[in-house]
Amino acid sequence: MPLMDLERITDGLSVTWAGYLRDWDRSLRSGNRPETTRYNYVLAAAQLARYLAEHAPDPEADAAAEDPAEVAKAHIEAFQAWMIETRSAATAVNKHKALQQLFKWLMLDEEEIDRSPMERVRLPKAPTKLVPVLEEEATTRLLEVCKGKDFLSLRDQAIIRLFCNTGARLAEVAHLRLEDVDLKTESVTLYGKGGKVRRVRMGARTARALSRYLRARAKRKGADLPNLWLADRGGQALNANGIKIRLKRLGQRAGLDHVHAHRWRHTYAHQWKRAGGDTGDLMLLLGWSSDAMPRHYGASAAAERAQESQVRMGIGDDV
Repeated sequence: MPLMDLERITDGLSVTWAGYLRDWDRSLRSGNRPETTRYNYVLAAAQLARYLAEHAPDPEADAAAEDPAEVAKAHIEAFQAWMIETRSAATAVNKHKALQQLFKWLMLDEEEIDRSPMERVRLPKAPTKLVPVLEEEATTRLLEVCKGKDFLSLRDQAIIRLFCNTGARLAEVAHLRLEDVDLKTESVTLYGKGGKVRRVRMGARTARALSRYLRARAKRKGADLPNLWLADRGGQALNANGIKIRLKRLGQRAGLDHVHAHRWRHTYAHQWKRAGGDTGDLMLLLGWSSDAMPRHYGASAAAERAQESQVRMGIGDDV
C-alpha cells in the first residue's frame, strides 16, 4: 500500500472535510511537497476531524466535525490537549505545525475563512528528544543478518551501506532511480526537500554493494522499471514505507531496537563533527539550508565530543 492513501486517510470523514483534504493534497503536490510531508499534514487534519466527531467534549463541535471552516480556537486547544494525553507532547507539536498549514491554505488560497483558528493557539512545549547515534558495531550486526548472495540480501546490504555512507534521508534513498547511480564516479544524485538536488560520493564498499545488487536486479521481474529498488516479489518498486518496515525487521533479527534511517543521519553528522569536518560542507552534503540543523543532528553525542575535547585540552591538569 502506498504511503499516501487518501481514500484510507479520509475514510469516514464528512464529504466537506474529505473534499477539502483532497484539494489541499493537490495543492501540496503542485508545490512539490515531499510525499512524507503531505502524508503527515493530511493525516493531522483527518485526526482533528475525527476527534471533533468522536471525542470532543464540546457539544457545539458537530459543525466543525462537518466543515473545517467552522473550527475554532477552542477546538484546536482541546485537540492538542487530547494529543498530549493520548500520544505525546512531541506528537502534539507536529500536529500543531501541520494544522497551521491547513488553515493558512483555507484562509489565503481558498478564502474560506477570514482568520486562522491557529492564530492564538500556543505551540505545545515538548522536551528535546535526543536521537542516539548508531555505533559501528550495530551497523555491522545489521549487515551480518542480511549477509548472503540472494537478491534480498544484496538489496538490503546496498540500502544499509548507502544510509550509513551518505547520511541520506529515507525518502531520498527510497526515490532513487537507476539513472541517479553513477558507479564510474562512485556517486549518487539525491533529490531532497524543497526540490533541492545534490550529488554525493560513496565509498568503495558501498559502490561494490550497489554493483552486486544491480547485477542481481537485472535478472528480476521488474528490471525494466526506472526505480532503483525492487520489492522481493511481484516485480514492483520498493517504496519508503517498505524500506522502513524492512529496517525494523532486520533490527529485530539483529537484536537492535529502534532501527530507522534517520539514526544514520544523526550518526553521520556526529562522526563528521568528531573528525573536525567543516559545518558548511556538512550542510551541503546532507542538504540543509539552516545552520540550526547541524546543531540538532548528532546532539545526543555532543556531550561525548565535549568530554573528548576537555581531556585533549587538559585544562587545569598542570596546576
